[in-house]
Amino acid sequence: MRINPFVTTTAIGLSLLCTQSYSAQAFSNHATTLAFTPRSLSSSSSSLKSTASSSSSVVDVATTPIAGMKPGTSGLRKKVEVWQAVDDVNKNYVENFIQSLVDTAKESNGGEMIDTVIVAGDGRYFNDEAIQIIAKVLAGNGVSNIWIPQNGIMSTPAVSAAIRRREGGKALGGIVLTASHNPGGPGEDFGIKYNEAFGQPAGEDFTDALYEKTLTISSFKSIKGSSDIDLSADAGTTYSLTPTTTVTIIDPFDCYLDALRSCFDFDALRTFCQRDDFSILFDGMHGAGGPFARRVLIEELGLPESSLLRCDPRPDFGGCHPDPNLTYAASLVKKMGLNPDGSADESVDATSLPTLGAANDGDGDRNLIAGAGFFVTPSDSLALICDNWESIPHFAKEGGPRGVARSMPSSAALDVVAEARGIPCFSTPTGWKFFGNLMSSKEMFGKTDYTPFLCGEESFGTGSDHIREKDGLWAVLSWMSILMKANEDTPAGEPLVGVKDIVTKHWAKYGRHFYCRYDYEGA
Repeated sequence: MRINPFVTTTAIGLSLLCTQSYSAQAFSNHATTLAFTPRSLSSSSSSLKSTASSSSSVVDVATTPIAGMKPGTSGLRKKVEVWQAVDDVNKNYVENFIQSLVDTAKESNGGEMIDTVIVAGDGRYFNDEAIQIIAKVLAGNGVSNIWIPQNGIMSTPAVSAAIRRREGGKALGGIVLTASHNPGGPGEDFGIKYNEAFGQPAGEDFTDALYEKTLTISSFKSIKGSSDIDLSADAGTTYSLTPTTTVTIIDPFDCYLDALRSCFDFDALRTFCQRDDFSILFDGMHGAGGPFARRVLIEELGLPESSLLRCDPRPDFGGCHPDPNLTYAASLVKKMGLNPDGSADESVDATSLPTLGAANDGDGDRNLIAGAGFFVTPSDSLALICDNWESIPHFAKEGGPRGVARSMPSSAALDVVAEARGIPCFSTPTGWKFFGNLMSSKEMFGKTDYTPFLCGEESFGTGSDHIREKDGLWAVLSWMSILMKANEDTPAGEPLVGVKDIVTKHWAKYGRHFYCRYDYEGA
């Protein structure tokens, strides 16, 4: 076992070594099409099709329990071959887990079958096949509406936004196919998690009940005689799997963009991005967040295509480990003038570097932030966003955050800012669902309203109450907003106030906090 230390976070995490790269062409079950059809190529709504399956029928299939289906902090993650049921011992693995999930969701919905569910994934190997299986199990159980994003790919933050916003929050849950920052491809990881009606990851009461059902399951419902869903169809296309179940292909972007626009001033950011002295480099790590970065940074804010690095989703993430840290975002780290430990490479001219560097993980919810020759730790990033809330309209229009929180293993940088600013501050166990409880304190429990809310964890996760997940792109736009505010009086031709300037000024005011994280690989 090899230990890889880097001074950025505090927690003990498990991760896997990268394996050789598999190209999309190597996967016989994955088409080599665009991850998303460009908007200019999409058909008009008048040409959208609706397909009915007249020969399908609901079947009840006998099965047996499979050991080890206990979800962790964010869903159930296993080697992809387990989900594929390569060995007979794992026969019906996906079906067993989804049937147990559906039964649990029905119980938590007062005994009524959930009406509308989103099914989406981060595009990793086995994504498309799993979506087809899951849709059939949902249809067999009588779920009325199944929403699937075009090509089956959607970032985790976008799923949360769609649960909360599409058709007034009609969806009662979302099944998200992701193993987050873990590698994908043959021999690597696959996972499924469930987000509940407010868009938040399922709580422990839900996942514990789900696990108990996996121990006693004896059958699952599905349908037979139905053709596979064309995941590449235009948004708005519908498929009738049964007389009572309709699949709709949805736009993966619209609700998420609405959520981001509610937080930031896109017009002002677009103007700032036209400055000749501002530039950004965003590394999508071949994950689900890449197309969303292109849509926001290029199409909405007018930045050049050269601002993007590895923003095309791939089933194996291009053979990389899609974890946005100093080790696995090595290409971005080097391009930002940094050494592998996060220190500045003194041989590089900082004036030649991008103003801001950022990265997403596999499902687009984590972030790395760097300036020219300057790395920002996740805890410092969270504290800086809190102290500069006036730069972010989501907070500014409400007079600042009403609550902030951090995961227990992170540093106390947030605590000192919150105390100075008079903001309630919480420390939680690791797991975004614990932040979700605080964000939804009023809407779920009738308690104190802490929104607008800001939170973050040690493993490069940052977010607010605009959704109920961490959000990598939200963190990037927050830093762009902070830079814009810091430079509102900087005339053209004068050096920009950079990330390093902002952070070192913060340290001078509040002090500097240190903490450490060790990832144990291949354990």
